[in-house]
Amino acid sequence: MTGAHRTNGTRRAETGRARGASGRLVVVGDTLLDEDVEGTATRLAPDAPAPVVDVTGSRRRPGGAGLAAALAATLTAGDGREVVLVTALGADEASDAVRRELRDRVRLVELPLEGTLPVKTRVLSGGRPLVRMDRGGGTPGAPCAAVREALGRADAILVADYGRHTADAVRDHLAAVAPHTPLVWDPHPRGGAPVPGARLVTPNAAEVRGLCPEKGNGWGRGREADPGGGRRGAGVVPGGQGAGVTPGEGDAGAVDVVEGRRYEARTPALPGAGDTTLRAYAERGAELAARWRAAGVAVTLGERGALLTGPGGGTPMLVPAPYRAVGDPCGAGDCFAAATAVALADGALPEEAVQRAVAEAAAFVAAGGAGNPGLWHRDRPTRAVDEATTDAFTLAERVRARGGTVVATGGCFDLLHAGHVGLLESARRIGDCLIVCLNSDTSLARRKGPGRPLTPQADRARVLTALGSVDAVVVFEEDTPEAVLRRLRPDVWVKGGDYAVQDLPEADVLRGWGGQAVALPYLDGRSTTLLAHRAARAAVRVDPAGPVAPSGG
Repeated sequence: MTGAHRTNGTRRAETGRARGASGRLVVVGDTLLDEDVEGTATRLAPDAPAPVVDVTGSRRRPGGAGLAAALAATLTAGDGREVVLVTALGADEASDAVRRELRDRVRLVELPLEGTLPVKTRVLSGGRPLVRMDRGGGTPGAPCAAVREALGRADAILVADYGRHTADAVRDHLAAVAPHTPLVWDPHPRGGAPVPGARLVTPNAAEVRGLCPEKGNGWGRGREADPGGGRRGAGVVPGGQGAGVTPGEGDAGAVDVVEGRRYEARTPALPGAGDTTLRAYAERGAELAARWRAAGVAVTLGERGALLTGPGGGTPMLVPAPYRAVGDPCGAGDCFAAATAVALADGALPEEAVQRAVAEAAAFVAAGGAGNPGLWHRDRPTRAVDEATTDAFTLAERVRARGGTVVATGGCFDLLHAGHVGLLESARRIGDCLIVCLNSDTSLARRKGPGRPLTPQADRARVLTALGSVDAVVVFEEDTPEAVLRRLRPDVWVKGGDYAVQDLPEADVLRGWGGQAVALPYLDGRSTTLLAHRAARAAVRVDPAGPVAPSGG
């Protein structure tokens, strides 16, 4: 990736992006209505060892394919690309709620739904789910001519399969366009296999372990506890999809009730089923790519990133997560799949698409996941003037709103060294987030003189955001960060070295809102200037003819 920005809780990774792109991205799949009931739990019920939740609020939003389509629309905002959602909706209140929320975001092409839209309700305390309740469900009807027309004119297609048969209903149409249209298939244990010719299939680690419990064996799809049929329990949903629970290694034998019938979720305890090494995932991914006749399989591995494999084996490509994203992972799989499809629609290679998707998914989780209010705000801008700056301010507001401490520091960081790293780690431990105010290239040049910066600001910002201690970076053009500090309003301003607090020019600024400037110890003998001089001396090599300046490298 050549650069990255965050917008509305998602990271825009500029890898070969076609600016001013137009056309159509089609999302096909099962839409749900997700509901979060939030509150506090400080006591147990007198009649049972169950927490009592005092409800403080609730939110409803599209889930499943509806969430994937909304995320795709956010990622393409301002690019002129239409996002079309092919899904089954009925005449019930939940279907109407989805229609209202998706209005003006995506174009709906509806299949009839016999029954009601599934509703998944999470009860949370302190942001952590306590229980999930599922209700509703129906059967999609036959597709109309508008479905065939939408798929035929698509630049790329995303199938967000939640095992409720919308993909099955349009399977023949998908198979017809797969050979000549980039198709991303996000599978589900209860859904069918991807159609042959998919460009990328995006199972998560738990799904892959279930599909390939032992290399060469088929998938024990899950068996019904009562005689007949064979389906995996809906209550055990792979992480990153909907509001489910990620299966662990000990999930064999877990029981769920789906539409009045009892099912046993099966993660077989066969040899190799618990192998979570990269080699095991690479072998499983290659096997699945061959089985599905897909061009590639991108296995999502949570904090480890994603592993891209192909049907011929070979060397897989691991794309690590850019940082450890702490937040609600609900919907992360949908974000990954949507970002992959958007990238392919832009003409990106699968390798580039996976890189962009990993960055998008990490930013999505860090910003609060599907529950991030910024994702659903009606008046959101199509493109921020300075996306990185906006993200830093949004982060500061969010931390303050929950009673946290915002810490900020500043500098040029032209050559990142051990002194910088130690300072940033110490600063991060002071509060709940650390924002770095970074001198722009022009600001740095005015301060340091000719020959500086050594590293352009985009690269400096990227290196800083890759550190686990840094939560956001904001670039300022002035000689001092006073203006940006007045907007950020941090609780603590940190500088390193032998400063006295009263000598810090930012101290007076912070006192305006009750903030505090502090000085932290700094490693002696580490500075960008010393490193630059040392590098310049080392760049001159000596040979029998005398000192010779290097010709390159």
